[in-house]
Amino acid sequence: MQTQEETLFYKDYNVTVTQSRYVTNSKTYAMRNISSVHVFEIVKNHTLPVLLIIVGAIMLITDGGKVIGGIIALIGFLVIISNKNQYAVRISPNSGEANSIVSRDKVYIQKVVDALNDAIIHRG
Repeated sequence: MQTQEETLFYKDYNVTVTQSRYVTNSKTYAMRNISSVHVFEIVKNHTLPVLLIIVGAIMLITDGGKVIGGIIALIGFLVIISNKNQYAVRISPNSGEANSIVSRDKVYIQKVVDALNDAIIHRG
């Protein structure tokens, strides 16, 4: 329950940031224990889809594997397109770094990070 003296910096369906608390769906952090916060990019590994594209392209060159090669290359291409990087709110509480929220929406993650930074500054 929020007291009337508590300053609200951000609130949505998943997150609440006040001067004293950072609440996500699964955890509550005390702002006094958070020393820093930043956007962290989780880069997806594209090795397997690239290999599929290469194998598919090689099969396209041969006479007997054009259809299968095209399908394999297409699958690799579709996996690369659909496998986007994710972004996380990375906080540094007393227990070490942690990704508190992960999303493909960088703008949303940046809003939460900005609110957390404002709360840290407000805390002094």
